[in-house]
Amino acid sequence: MRLLLLACFFIFSASLANATQSSDTSSYTDSQNINQTTFIAQEEIRSLPKVIYLSYEEVPSRVLKGEIFTVTIKSLSTVKDFMDISYTLSNSEGLKFLSDFPKRKKDSKYFYETFHFLATSQSIRLPDFTATLIGNNDEVYRSTTLLGQKLNVVSLNPKKDFSNIVANSFELLEYKTTSYDNAHNIIVFVAAATNCDISALKLHGAYKQGIESVSESYLDSKITYYAVIDKNLENLSFSYFNLEKNRFIPIYIPIVVDDDSVATQSDLKPKDQSREMLKMAIAGAVAVVASVIILWRKKYIYLLFILFPLTYIIYTGLPSKEVCLKEGSNIYLLPLYNGTIFETAQESYHLQKENEVDGWIKVRLDDEKVGWIKNEDICSR
Repeated sequence: MRLLLLACFFIFSASLANATQSSDTSSYTDSQNINQTTFIAQEEIRSLPKVIYLSYEEVPSRVLKGEIFTVTIKSLSTVKDFMDISYTLSNSEGLKFLSDFPKRKKDSKYFYETFHFLATSQSIRLPDFTATLIGNNDEVYRSTTLLGQKLNVVSLNPKKDFSNIVANSFELLEYKTTSYDNAHNIIVFVAAATNCDISALKLHGAYKQGIESVSESYLDSKITYYAVIDKNLENLSFSYFNLEKNRFIPIYIPIVVDDDSVATQSDLKPKDQSREMLKMAIAGAVAVVASVIILWRKKYIYLLFILFPLTYIIYTGLPSKEVCLKEGSNIYLLPLYNGTIFETAQESYHLQKENEVDGWIKVRLDDEKVGWIKNEDICSR
């Protein structure tokens, strides 16, 4: 009986092994068939006749690091009726692509495709341009590749005041200087540039600096920039490289601290307390003179000359209102929603209110610095 059971067990095991082996063989065969089919399809595409021809039309003779430049290639298709030409760029070095699609110009049977690049290195190789026709009815065409080439990169030798800006033009639109703290002023300026990576702007010697807002385009760009500088500076100066004039151009901003609103409709400087004290002294003098006249002539109509000055003195002398800032709220350098945050409240606490503009409240911090907070960050009462 035991021998019979043992024989049955061996027969069952052998059958199971054969079935597994048969299944694996079948899977391997199917895989080979799929790979063979894919291989054949690729070979068929490669064997198709060439339908698009590429060549360089315009390539810069030299490029500066930080420069935005263009490369134009010429395309010729032997197929008359097609939907579009798609491009794949690969194997580039020291470049940043500035647009997903080229700027196209058609002249007779040729297509002129212009690509925009930013030079980010001292060594540059253009990408390989691979062009593929897109048919109207899902036709398959053979792709064509134009190999990239090395470019001549020229190095600048700038002075310390170079701002990292390489452009066809760079122009100051407006600027404003206000007090930041006891040792520093803050200057905010708006500038426009053409053919420029304007976000690369950086000033030498600033205590703090940064971008408040920027509108970037490889043709026209605009930036609002701030810099915290030493109070002793009489001018903020920097330079940029002008591509059309092929030289460094200096930019000078005179430092004139005032109380007027800046371009963002803000007032960063606290009230001039010396002027307020002078006004209060004049009002007090008027009240004293009116009191002497009343005692001398016994005419109480002169009480008005006492009440008005005293009312002004009391109103001016009242302490500024305080606001409660929520825990985790941000304090901004300027009243801009995408502006620079220079402090975050670790807990709720009270700040001296200086002013209020369009949903923003100007506050004075314990270290006498001035900042802006949003209305919604005020503690509910």
